[in-house]
Amino acid sequence: MVGNAAAAAAGGLSSGNTLLKILNVRIVGSGDKVVILSHGFGTDQSAWNRIIPFLDPDHRIILYDLACAGSVNPDHFDFRRYTTLDSYADDLLLILDSLRIDRCFFVGHSVSAMIGILASIRRPELFLKLILIGVSPRFLNDWDYHGGFERDEIERVFEAMESNYKAWVTGFAPLSVGADVPAAVREFSRTLFNMRPDISLFVSRTVFNSDLRGVLGLVSVPCCIVQTARDVSVPLSVVSYLKESLGGKTTIEILQTEGHLPHLSAPALLAPVLRRVLSR
Repeated sequence: MVGNAAAAAAGGLSSGNTLLKILNVRIVGSGDKVVILSHGFGTDQSAWNRIIPFLDPDHRIILYDLACAGSVNPDHFDFRRYTTLDSYADDLLLILDSLRIDRCFFVGHSVSAMIGILASIRRPELFLKLILIGVSPRFLNDWDYHGGFERDEIERVFEAMESNYKAWVTGFAPLSVGADVPAAVREFSRTLFNMRPDISLFVSRTVFNSDLRGVLGLVSVPCCIVQTARDVSVPLSVVSYLKESLGGKTTIEILQTEGHLPHLSAPALLAPVLRRVLSR
């Protein structure tokens, strides 16, 4: 049976309100500038809680959960539909249309950064700027590209997730957070544990099997890549590759910290960068 989220997306604007409820869409702040915050794999919209206070005085902030997030009823996750990132881009565009947003800034973390890129290619007029945190068009190495992971490494990750999800989360969360910030590790672990293990594994396979290098040149919206100085998931070589490959004007901001989730581990470093980029 097709999930409700899929049905909402297929049904267009008439089903937009259904999708808004399923994906827990909410709006905070009352500023003139509209900013949509889209979280990455293993988290939900709560990942932005430490960033929101820095933005809400001047911005109208739209938050939502990806269909795979643990905060979304797993019955709404359609394994047949969410086999590519395009379906997540469909959700994003339907949210914006349902809320009658005609121009916005988009801040996306990790996989959501690529979701934002896909959405902007389809509807560039909607986006003033893309702010891409920990973004990668392909996590796997190729003969002429260093994404950070070999195929056999990723297969071992999938095996670990499938055999003992709890043990995998316990090891993965601190590695991904990187910096010595126990509160961030606890928070990331919490949202990872909230995900149903089979959905988590399925989405991981989708992300790591994605290769969006071929569409980067189609991006016409200005982009800002935000990257930590050391990220176990995204090497700095990917940032250089993106700078050369994205079709729109692209700037880079390197945060002097480590880890893949600076909005959890270093919000005081990330927030001023976001405010500066959003003000341009």
